Amino acid sequence: MTAHAPPSPAPPIGVLVELTHRCPLGCPYCSNPVSLERPAAELGTQTWTRIFTEAAALGALHVHLSGGEPTARRDIAEIVRGAAQAGLYTNLITSGVGLSEKRWSAIVEAGLDHAQLSFQGADQATNDRLAHYDSAWERKRAFAAMVTNAGLPLTINAVISRGNLHQVGAFIDLAVELGARRLEVAHTQYYGWALANRAALMPPRKEVEESIALVEGARTRLKGRLVIDMVIPDYYARYPKPCAGGWGRMAINVSPSGKALPCHAAESIPGLEFWNVRERSLAEIWRDNPAFQAFRGTDWMQEPCRSCERREIDWGGCRCQALALVGAAAATDPACHKSPHHARIAATAAAEAEADASAIRWRSYKDKVEA
Repeated sequence: MTAHAPPSPAPPIGVLVELTHRCPLGCPYCSNPVSLERPAAELGTQTWTRIFTEAAALGALHVHLSGGEPTARRDIAEIVRGAAQAGLYTNLITSGVGLSEKRWSAIVEAGLDHAQLSFQGADQATNDRLAHYDSAWERKRAFAAMVTNAGLPLTINAVISRGNLHQVGAFIDLAVELGARRLEVAHTQYYGWALANRAALMPPRKEVEESIALVEGARTRLKGRLVIDMVIPDYYARYPKPCAGGWGRMAINVSPSGKALPCHAAESIPGLEFWNVRERSLAEIWRDNPAFQAFRGTDWMQEPCRSCERREIDWGGCRCQALALVGAAAATDPACHKSPHHARIAATAAAEAEADASAIRWRSYKDKVEA
């Protein structure tokens, strides 16, 4: 009998690079690990440029420049230039805090294609409180004007939790006012700092459902003017989201120190070895790293996923969430109503939606955890 190697995976569509974990904000829902990587471990400009070249050769179409706060890197313009020269569509995901017009002009001239700007609230008080940064509101609005004045498309990111759920309509109005072409209304996903703060962030189901209906109405009303994407909270979902489009199927994440990951929170799963781009090419990692193969496709699935008609739609859901809530990364994501643990996630959401919303651990780069 002739042994056959498994087929090579299709190329990734995009690469998300976390240039640094440094960030001036202290958002309690941050999905970065609670243990943050230090500047001394960060990849240099030349290494990032090589990664972009390898990503394009592998077949990737776009790169998302993220963090932390990517503009905390003094070489951000050079990094953007490297990605643009590799032929990738460049998207900067930023807090909009700390960028001067001079530095912004250099980034635009380097070849930036798009900017995503986060708002923590739809008014100054809410925004600055959840950002844990005074004057963030004013700086964000100024940055939004810089983006549109440069002629670049602007996306507004609004991460929704109990603290700002009542502002979904105001976020929509804000995106229109600032000239955004796209708004992402993303209910908090509970990884990293968000998981540590879940009881303070969890919104009530009734208000979540009202926000979904509000967004659907706005989509119709603003069609052709503003695209609105929405990520609903897993804890109130019937089916799980296909995390990162499916493990090892569509995207590669690269950490500040160069670890290549199938998804943002993959390091939370023990027993997986994540190869580093300092030592191996992106193509080798994508094709051969056992960590990328661990939950790729459907062969790894247990029941009820294995025989489910949705197994190639949601790809089993989120492995990190299954581990966090069930204790087994290969288990059915408990966000799915077919999971034997689904009742547990629903009960957790209901209980924590009534918990004290003031008991927040603010993200702190300096101290890692700030009481």
